[in-house]
Amino acid sequence: MRIGVPKEIKNEERRVGLTPDSVQELSARGHDVFVEHHAGAGAGFSDEDYAAGGATVVARADGVFDVAELIVKVKEPQAVERARLRPDHTLFTYLHLAADPEQASELLASGATAIAYESVTDSAGRLPLLAPMSQVAGRMSIQAGAHCLEGAAGGRGVLLGGVPGVAAAPVVVLGGGVVGSNAIQMALGLGADVTVLDRDPVVLEKLAARFGPALTTLYSSPPALERAVTGADLVVGAVLLRGARAPRLITEQMVKEMRPGSVVVDVAIDQGGCAATSQPTTHADPTFTAEGVVHYCVANMPGAVPRTSTLALNNATLPYVLRIAEEGPVAAMRADTGLRDGLNVYRGRITEPAVAESLGLPYTAPAVCLN
Repeated sequence: MRIGVPKEIKNEERRVGLTPDSVQELSARGHDVFVEHHAGAGAGFSDEDYAAGGATVVARADGVFDVAELIVKVKEPQAVERARLRPDHTLFTYLHLAADPEQASELLASGATAIAYESVTDSAGRLPLLAPMSQVAGRMSIQAGAHCLEGAAGGRGVLLGGVPGVAAAPVVVLGGGVVGSNAIQMALGLGADVTVLDRDPVVLEKLAARFGPALTTLYSSPPALERAVTGADLVVGAVLLRGARAPRLITEQMVKEMRPGSVVVDVAIDQGGCAATSQPTTHADPTFTAEGVVHYCVANMPGAVPRTSTLALNNATLPYVLRIAEEGPVAAMRADTGLRDGLNVYRGRITEPAVAESLGLPYTAPAVCLN
C-alpha cells in the first residue's frame, strides 16, 4: 500500500503521524511510504532518518496526497488538507468531529474514508489510541495550571504544593479516566490538595485504592460539583463521552463565583469543552481570562511535547496502520470490530452515532457501509 505522512499544519503542532522506526517496519513489509519534507522536524526526526527507514521524502504536501492511498496524520485535517482528499483516500488520524461541523461537512463532501483514533476500541471497550495522548494531556494539565496560577501569568500567585505553614492549593479534577488519573498523579506529586469528581462509583473506588487518603473522591452530583469548582484554585476538565461533544459541567455562574486569578484547564476542549466559558486556544496564545478566571484551552496540548507524544502515539497506532496496509481498510475493519468503531465517515456518510447526533446528521451503521 502507498502510505502518506504530511507535515502537520495546525497552529504550533509539531507531532508527526509516523516515526522513522514505524516507516522502517512498513517498508520492510513491502509498503511504500511517502513523507513530506520536514514532517518530523518538530519531533526531532530528520528527512535523512526517514530516508534511511525506506521512505520517499516528498517536497510538498500535494505530492503526498497525490500518491498516497492511506494518509496517516495526528490532528484533524485543516481546510487546505480536506480540499486534497479524494474518494480513494483513507484518512487515519484524530478527528473530534462532534464539535466541528465544518470539518464533518467537508469530509463528507470529499468521499474519503475517515477513521478516528479517538473512537477506536479494544476488546475491553477502552480507547487505546486516545489513551497515550490522554496520559500526556493529563500530566501537562497540571504543569500548565501551575504556571497559569503564577502572578506573572495572571493567576492568584499560588504555589500548588504550598510550603510549611502555608496551605496547598485546592485542585479539582472533573473525570477520573485516563486524563483525570494522570492529572491526579501529577497534582499529588506536587503536594496539592486534590479532589476528583466522577459519576461512576467503580472509577472512584479504583482511584481511592490507587492514591489512598491523599485524594478526596466525590460523586459528581450538581451541588457537589458546584461546591468543588467554586472553591478550587485549579480546575481540570477531564470529562469524555466517546465520540460525542463534552458535557458542559461548569456553568458561567460557577466561573463567576471562583476566586479571581483561579485557573480552568479544559482538556475536553477538543470535544467542545466542559466549561461554558471555554473557547479553543493555541500554543501561540494559550490563555484568556473570563469572569476573572484564567482559562487554558489549547486544543492540541500534547503537541507541546512532540517527541514524547509522537513516540507514545506511534506505539499505539502502528499495529492498526500495519493491519490497514496489509489487508486494506475495508477488510481490516470487517475483521476488527474495534477498528470498525473508529470509522466516522465513509463515502459521504456519517458512521459514528455520537457524531451524527451531535451534528444533527443522518447516521449509517459501519456494518452496512462495509458489506
